Amino acid sequence: MNKNLKEHLKQLEESHIGLEVRNSNEKLDEILADEFFEIGSSGYFYNKQDCLETGIVMTDMSLHNYEIYPLAPDVVLATYFIVDKTRNRNTLRSSIWKRIDERWQLYFHQGTISPLQLSEV
Repeated sequence: MNKNLKEHLKQLEESHIGLEVRNSNEKLDEILADEFFEIGSSGYFYNKQDCLETGIVMTDMSLHNYEIYPLAPDVVLATYFIVDKTRNRNTLRSSIWKRIDERWQLYFHQGTISPLQLSEV
């Protein structure tokens, strides 16, 4: 898998957890695929419309151990670890990115609360 693609998707992922995108319905609409769905760390299911209508959590998060795995020519699984400083908890994350209309969009996301610390992953 192309190192440039890994870096590009990591930047998209980091922008998705950043406050600038989370505060902008326009930017959020651009990054989320129309068919986007998420299984949140809360255990609840969300779709794109839910995210745009009710917003998403605004917390100070940092992304670590980003890896990508090709599933098909225009589909990539990404896995990583999040340190959430606001909620004082860590999560293991996975995302599926799809190339749609010549750009990468977030198709699926899941977060799982983890007892692991950054030094352990």
